[in-house]
Amino acid sequence: MTFYTGCIAAVPTVNKQKYIDHISTAWTMLRGHGAARMVESWGVDVPKGKVNDLHGAVHAKEDETVVFSWIEWADKAAADSAWQKMQEDPAMQEMPQMPFDGSRMIFGGFEPVFTDGTDAGAGYIQGFALAVPEKNKGAYVDMARTAWESAFRPNGCLGIVEAWGTDVPHGKLTDFHRATKAEAGEVVVFSWTSWPDKTTCDAAAKAMEASMEGQEFPEMPFDGMRMMWGGFELIFDSAAAS
Repeated sequence: MTFYTGCIAAVPTVNKQKYIDHISTAWTMLRGHGAARMVESWGVDVPKGKVNDLHGAVHAKEDETVVFSWIEWADKAAADSAWQKMQEDPAMQEMPQMPFDGSRMIFGGFEPVFTDGTDAGAGYIQGFALAVPEKNKGAYVDMARTAWESAFRPNGCLGIVEAWGTDVPHGKLTDFHRATKAEAGEVVVFSWTSWPDKTTCDAAAKAMEASMEGQEFPEMPFDGMRMMWGGFELIFDSAAAS
């Protein structure tokens, strides 16, 4: 089964090109160790939240931009093997210093539980991170499918990926658990919807909001107040670069 390493980081805004150069170099190594694809996106519409948000998740400073990215692997075994080999790879020691504070980057391993459409050729991503009660996994997948079929796809969304945390470590400064304020019995979910561009995504948001006005909806299978999200422009896609 396809497996994702999902990452969120804060990068000094002035280091955008240095970051792009860095991930281009990193991709060469990752590909050599079996990664299938890497996608990086730059925050352009990342709102502040009342309870939590993506800025706080990575302790972003005023002069930093939130980055949302993922690495795709054939399966979890391929990812685990690659990370082990890279720790022993001399080339890792020769990598230039990262143009951002890696200690504040949050990351984890995720297995897809619902996907449809495609993210190939997308120019804009809406990225999400949230905590879902383990017991509500089926209900969450059903909700995602309904949202895709009734709202996202009809309004121009290219694709959706919902990925369930299976290997999400705890960090010293921050991590996905703390960022989503995950409670006992909850699992971190990393997901994204893909769009041709920001204009299409913004228009879809307005259309969906208008269609929901005055309607009653069933209770969500997670605490929506703790869901974090943002809009991101693609800055690197190894599938397009190759």
